[in-house]
Amino acid sequence: MKYSFLFIVFFNVLLSIAQDKKNTTYFDAQLFRGNVYKHTNDIGHLISGHPDGFMLSYNWKTYGKKEWQQVYNYPDYGISFHYLDFKNKYLGYNFALGLHYNFYFLKRNLMFRISQGIGVTSNPYNKETNNKNNAFGTKVMDNTYFMLQYKKDNILNRIGFQAGFMLTHFSNGRFKAPNSGINTIALNVGLNYNFDESQEFIKDTLPSRETYKEKIKYNVAFRTGISEGSVPHLGQRHFYHIGLYADKRIGRKSALQFGTDVFFSRYLQDYIQFVSVAFPKGHKSYSEADVDYKRVGLFIGHELFINKLSIETQFGYYVYKPFNYEIDIYQRVGAKYYITKELFSGVGLKTHGGRAEAIEVTLGIRL
Repeated sequence: MKYSFLFIVFFNVLLSIAQDKKNTTYFDAQLFRGNVYKHTNDIGHLISGHPDGFMLSYNWKTYGKKEWQQVYNYPDYGISFHYLDFKNKYLGYNFALGLHYNFYFLKRNLMFRISQGIGVTSNPYNKETNNKNNAFGTKVMDNTYFMLQYKKDNILNRIGFQAGFMLTHFSNGRFKAPNSGINTIALNVGLNYNFDESQEFIKDTLPSRETYKEKIKYNVAFRTGISEGSVPHLGQRHFYHIGLYADKRIGRKSALQFGTDVFFSRYLQDYIQFVSVAFPKGHKSYSEADVDYKRVGLFIGHELFINKLSIETQFGYYVYKPFNYEIDIYQRVGAKYYITKELFSGVGLKTHGGRAEAIEVTLGIRL
């Protein structure tokens, strides 16, 4: 690929800079190439080649000085930058900066990375100059990527090798329409360089599992943000989503959840008014203008605790949805940060399958 020269130059520059540094960090540089996943027929015209790009990451190792590091088999955490050329004249290219965790399995030969960050696109939707780009309605957006790799350190002195595949997702969470979003699945290969000798892992200092027995906790989560209907130029509106749920801690790492969501998605009011005049009666998309825009859902969920941070996944089903909008099943994935034992904040993405609906900013209590 055309990034090979940049890959080699940048990697060698980092090696020369790092020679005298004494720390427990490492750098990796990777190339990748893959395909856009066609999650909806609306993006068929945006798939015209094999996207490729590169990724640069700086990582901090952990050795068990804190309890959560031992629980999760001494993960790494770091920051990464990646560039992705979609090989499509409407999409152009994207780049993203994100924070990540690396988790290890199979004697630390298998690495799983999860990253959350901010992306920028070169060619966002423009009514006059780029109205075919129905994937990105804004220049700045959310980026999430997952990576699964074989990783081997110190093959040649401090230089190691890693290879595998990744899934990267760009979307503005329907902050502004249009927003079909793009999911790219790619194979990757790269090198890593350790800036210092590895330390010994601290073991066998975890408290008893009895410490993690908890009664059922009750949560109230208030989620808000800005979103727009699926038709461009209807206008951005605030939304308010309220979650009421119980959770039960089932170990050091996990809790199970069950609860209900009430959705006050005000952009749906605009969209209902639009379809009531844009389509004739009898059309599958037609709706009466006075249909209730509110929705209620029931959900089950899982929370993965990592220090004061946790990763939350939820799957829900609408039990009240008078207006026929999207499918009846919804998902949510997000990160939570516990300010205190009872108070938390967070950010998450609410979706229907591969289609994002909203980026939610959360404030909640756990009692």
